[in-house]
Amino acid sequence: MKKFAAMGLAGILAAASTMAVAAKPEDAIDYRQGVFSAIKWHFGTMGAMVKGKMEYDAEDFSRRAEIVAQLSKLPIEGFLPGTYEGETSALPAIEDDREKFDGGMKALVERTAALAVAAQTGDLEQIKPAFGEVGKTCKGCHDNFKE
Repeated sequence: MKKFAAMGLAGILAAASTMAVAAKPEDAIDYRQGVFSAIKWHFGTMGAMVKGKMEYDAEDFSRRAEIVAQLSKLPIEGFLPGTYEGETSALPAIEDDREKFDGGMKALVERTAALAVAAQTGDLEQIKPAFGEVGKTCKGCHDNFKE
């Protein structure tokens, strides 16, 4: 019984410490920047393939598109009130027009999912428009909500 109580207490303490860490603005900024860096890593390689700057590899492209689709669901958690100062280029306008920002993040999730589906075909002619839609979505948020 004591063993289970100790394990329960340890779990509660771990959860509490995680929440405290996540509440720090710099942690939220680091989190979202890390996710966006990973997205950029994969999206950049896909862009090179789409533009013909690198040999198109259907299997690698599809793998990267799936990773980006999964990653696109993560950054929204890091856009907390009070996290728009310091080592960030995210603008306070996010909070001023949260509905528009959230819509952009939702569009990112939807369009990266569509890109992952298009990538499964292996047909670059189907992939290019889907890739372009993701790029437009990124640009839309950057134009409105990033310094």
